[in-house]
Amino acid sequence: MTIKVFIDGEAGTTGLQIRERLAAMREFSLVGLPAEARKDLGAKRELLRQVDFAILCLPDAAARDSAALVAELGSKAPRLIDASTAHRVAPGWVYGFPELVKGQSQAIAAAPRVANPGCYATGAIALLRPLVDAGALPEDFPVTINAVSGFTGGGKAMIEAYEMGEAPPFELYGLKLEHKHMAEIEAYSRLSTRPIFVPSVGNFRQGMLVSVPLHLDRLPGRPQAARLRDALARHYEKEIYVKVWPEAETAAIDRLEAESLNGTNDLHIFVLANAARRQAVLIAKLDNLGKGASGAAAQNLRLMAGL
Repeated sequence: MTIKVFIDGEAGTTGLQIRERLAAMREFSLVGLPAEARKDLGAKRELLRQVDFAILCLPDAAARDSAALVAELGSKAPRLIDASTAHRVAPGWVYGFPELVKGQSQAIAAAPRVANPGCYATGAIALLRPLVDAGALPEDFPVTINAVSGFTGGGKAMIEAYEMGEAPPFELYGLKLEHKHMAEIEAYSRLSTRPIFVPSVGNFRQGMLVSVPLHLDRLPGRPQAARLRDALARHYEKEIYVKVWPEAETAAIDRLEAESLNGTNDLHIFVLANAARRQAVLIAKLDNLGKGASGAAAQNLRLMAGL
């Protein structure tokens, strides 16, 4: 017997890629509504009664509406994964980053409602949380996060602008310092001082680099970069999808491109340093539509389904 899944908002970029991933997994059967019935609440309610899981790939307001509709079904409600920003720090929702801390994957597996992380947040939290937990980075440390994403992370209007050749080749954005991923970065990195986050977008479809520069002499104990790398490596040593690159493989790196993990659910972490200058930069590379969206949703779904 296959597991029935409804992708609410399957026509969007994230929904399409989730559908593509699940279509290749024989354990799941995808069901949906005809185009003319997608805004029919009665039809959606009836479909939700019939499925095991629903994945919300909707704008925040619509995701809240669909989540409320599911809640009305009581014991006949499907379990939920929300790929929007709406519920990432909401009470009663489990944060869908299985590698966050020990026991997080088990919490996801048992949860009725899981909030998929944001793409930038996935990279930032992957770098920061292990170091805070290890005591290598103080909770009140002033952190700057820089990131670049392919244009598919910017929503429908940005995608159309780039595909029509009307967007610049590169731009910074979110310069009011109120990016929608900041709430979850603050909540799950365990930083008490709000980081400064400066995102940017380039003229490539997908792929992402998230970086955190550090002055090593400002950290407790004035560590070598190897201590930071070791803390990250210990945290992720048993994880399938997260790789911390060893020093021997990073010593010659002077450039990193953003696209080599596209189409995967992988996240790679680099600790690059100038020992003489006592400076380091932490870097996370991922596919903003993979581990940053659809890949993470598929990973969480498999956990929830006990696979």
